[in-house]
Amino acid sequence: MIHTVWPYLAVMLLAAGTFPALERRTGWRVFEVLPPIVLTYLLVTALAVSGLWQVNDEIRAAQSMLVSRMVPALLFLLMINCDLRAILALGPRVLGVFACTTVSLFVAFLTTFLIYHRWLPGDDWHPLAALSGSWVGGTANMIAVKQAIGMSDQHLAMSLLTDALCYSMWVVVLFAVARLAPAFNRWTRATSSGDIQVAEVRASGPTTPDSVLLWLGMALLVAALAAWVATYLPTSAMVSATTWTILLSTGAGLLVAHTPLARFPGAGTISGALLISVVAVLASQSNFHGIGAAPLYLLCGATVITLHAILLVGFAKLFRFDLYLCGISSLAHIGGVAATPILAASYSRALVPVGILLALLGYILGTGFGLLVASIMSMLAGG
Repeated sequence: MIHTVWPYLAVMLLAAGTFPALERRTGWRVFEVLPPIVLTYLLVTALAVSGLWQVNDEIRAAQSMLVSRMVPALLFLLMINCDLRAILALGPRVLGVFACTTVSLFVAFLTTFLIYHRWLPGDDWHPLAALSGSWVGGTANMIAVKQAIGMSDQHLAMSLLTDALCYSMWVVVLFAVARLAPAFNRWTRATSSGDIQVAEVRASGPTTPDSVLLWLGMALLVAALAAWVATYLPTSAMVSATTWTILLSTGAGLLVAHTPLARFPGAGTISGALLISVVAVLASQSNFHGIGAAPLYLLCGATVITLHAILLVGFAKLFRFDLYLCGISSLAHIGGVAATPILAASYSRALVPVGILLALLGYILGTGFGLLVASIMSMLAGG
């Protein structure tokens, strides 16, 4: 068992590089169904559950530090050469997908409650209501709903467990279905948002070791400065210091994208490596302890996601939404502002700002959504 940070980091880097290297060198058809990023997530999750590393204070601190620094650095690099005009042209479609996603989750939560309400006596529906706040916004919205409805700490643990496990499974699905986008878009008669013609500035030359080091240093410096500035900005239940850090890093990338520095090679190479590394670190935090204590809530969570997916596919057919926007909007609700840009980047770099904005919109609406669902569940339960 691994007890220290450096062996843990070695495993993360090896896992992040193994499947991309195999895809490039072998061309196996399995990668057409499960892309390297999905296989990396599954492999690291399996290693985490098997107990390859001990989740002690040292490794936990390393995981927190890596995510808090790598995600802003990744977003900074992804913004380079991003065409905001193409993003703005998506406006009505993006808001339409977001609204349909919210409606699908609303119907899914209430339908799930009606299916399982016989096994949720008294206030046992509380975790489901709090989960609805989290699956439109984030954990902060879950806590807000908990406080508002007087949910117990024991029930909060059930909400958090259901959130973590069901979210982990849904992330794998959303990464994996990317390969189905052409067929899905033909079925819905949608124009793929991944086909946006991003006005990229051509690099001034090939990627070299010095350019890689310069971009990596700049990205990490921007992430550190953004985190420092965020400590001086106002926060609330909806906007945390992490949210500010992500916004500032994204803004810095957009600014640099309009300077001659955008022509300097290497940003794409580093962002690709950081993307799959972040996925590996996020997967390494998987924890399946206590799963036997909440089988019903896990079943409820799986049912909500299944119904949500069915309804969203129906909306996509009705309104001609493409798969990329549906996936990004879904994870913007269920995953939040940290995970959504990573999925968006794996679909199309042009959609990263869309993912961030939709996730932030979810934070704004999450608590109200959760309280609305809670009030309806309370009436249906006769409370």
